[in-house]
Amino acid sequence: MSDKAPLRHPEKAKKPDQISPRKPAWIRVKAPTSEEAAEVRRLMREKNLHTVCEEAACPNIGECWKHKHATFMILGDTCTRACAFCNVKTGNPKGAIDLAEPENLAESVKAMGLKHVVITSVDRDDLADGGAFQFVACIEKVRAAAPDCSIEVLTPDFRDKGDGPEVIARAKPDVFNHNLETVPRLYPGIRPGARYFESLRLLQRVKDADPTIFTKSGIMVGLGEERAEVLQVMDDMRSAGVDFMTIGQYLQPTLKHAAVVRFVTPEEFDDYRAVARSKGFLMVAATPLTRSSHHADRDFAELRAERLRRMGD
Repeated sequence: MSDKAPLRHPEKAKKPDQISPRKPAWIRVKAPTSEEAAEVRRLMREKNLHTVCEEAACPNIGECWKHKHATFMILGDTCTRACAFCNVKTGNPKGAIDLAEPENLAESVKAMGLKHVVITSVDRDDLADGGAFQFVACIEKVRAAAPDCSIEVLTPDFRDKGDGPEVIARAKPDVFNHNLETVPRLYPGIRPGARYFESLRLLQRVKDADPTIFTKSGIMVGLGEERAEVLQVMDDMRSAGVDFMTIGQYLQPTLKHAAVVRFVTPEEFDDYRAVARSKGFLMVAATPLTRSSHHADRDFAELRAERLRRMGD
């Protein structure tokens, strides 16, 4: 019997190393060493919960956990997809769905005193509805335990899973996020299990189901996309009614993942932000370290205020 720990990404183990350029100074961050971060980690272990902060090796974990912000990842820690950019463990999920998870998540939200919570999940292609029922249960439990807490969901694409997006929309999260991740040309290599226009359609379906829900989507840059392609994604998002766009630098989790083609400069992010705002988004977050859930609480307050401002114009 081997003493080796199971591989997080067995499908990538035999791939050659992908070498990225050296990180520039503007992309370096500190590890989570604060007392507050240790408290968040302890609570997650105690409640048998997972966070995308840890599982996806988010560069902002130190900052977020210091301020007791965490993005909860439901439906286990094993994803049925194998995207080239993502550090979440891949494989066949073992065991039954944890029916206590929604209650444990809600209790953690209350214990942390969160005013805004982000709930995401692994892809669960093995489930008939892709796990939509668990999102609904979590929303309902959080509403009961912390009624003043706004709720943001960051969902998978529910490809071939029926009306999962509409089911979740009926539970009325405040923000419905689904990331397009990259430009359509790069999907076969970066996000092979997904389809760009199906993901775009999901965002439109949520808007059609409930126009009052804020919709949000994001992409990574530095994977070889062209500026014109990024601008086209902006137009596609706006055509689907997306309110909030995020743009961040792709960072390679391991040498077996897709390499960084280049590090996009802060000035280029400023340009993307200005162009996206001109296209009508209520909010745009575009910096090298921008991630879907980074500053989500602050962003939600600004998002709501901007909608009210435009309604008053």
